[in-house]
Amino acid sequence: MNPPNPRSLSLVIDRRLRDLADPAFAKGQRRFFKHEISTYGVRTTDLHAAARDVYKIVKPWPVEERDELMDRLWRMKGLEAAGLGIYVYRRFAKTCGEREFRLFENWVDRYVNNWASCDGVASWLMAASIGNCPHLALELPGWTGSENRWRKRASAVALLQEAKAGRGIEIIRTVAGLLLGVRDDMVEKGVGWLLKETYPKRPVETLAFLMDRRGEASRLTLRYAAEKMTDGDRRKLLS
Repeated sequence: MNPPNPRSLSLVIDRRLRDLADPAFAKGQRRFFKHEISTYGVRTTDLHAAARDVYKIVKPWPVEERDELMDRLWRMKGLEAAGLGIYVYRRFAKTCGEREFRLFENWVDRYVNNWASCDGVASWLMAASIGNCPHLALELPGWTGSENRWRKRASAVALLQEAKAGRGIEIIRTVAGLLLGVRDDMVEKGVGWLLKETYPKRPVETLAFLMDRRGEASRLTLRYAAEKMTDGDRRKLLS
């Protein structure tokens, strides 16, 4: 038997996802996302198991073959196929750098059409590239003016790991400041999430930033940002 290649493995993955499909679960997913998505209806535990198996196969592959497989998974258009690719690529996080950042940026522009895929790419893969090559974060302010809502959201969500680690407060404030005036619930939730995760390590700076810019932010963003605040800070921000 010939060893698997990107095309043959993508076909195997498609068959496996179809075998695991649950129509009732797929129906629930479509209701949950509140906008049109393509889904097989595969549960997360099954998807993680499939990703582990795929990783064992692709681990020794050249990066070009690995990336070709990822592209094929995105073109399947199923939510789970993209998710599986993201789960597999997360296992290569330590090697993600500028080349991979360009790849992930291309995925956002070409393929991402829902918040789950956006957050998977941005909060784990782009974040890994930024963690390894911090200068890449400087590109994110330029994304905030994009017409692509997912690129806008990704500009905030890609900084989540920096926020959780207490790093990058200046770039976080820059990106958040550029997004506060955007009225798109996917973007509003994304920037609110970023500020929520910034607060535990940087409470004084985060509250001061939000109080100074409170008039620009939507109520949705403020509610998300306040979720991890002390009771006093939350009341001060939301009053």
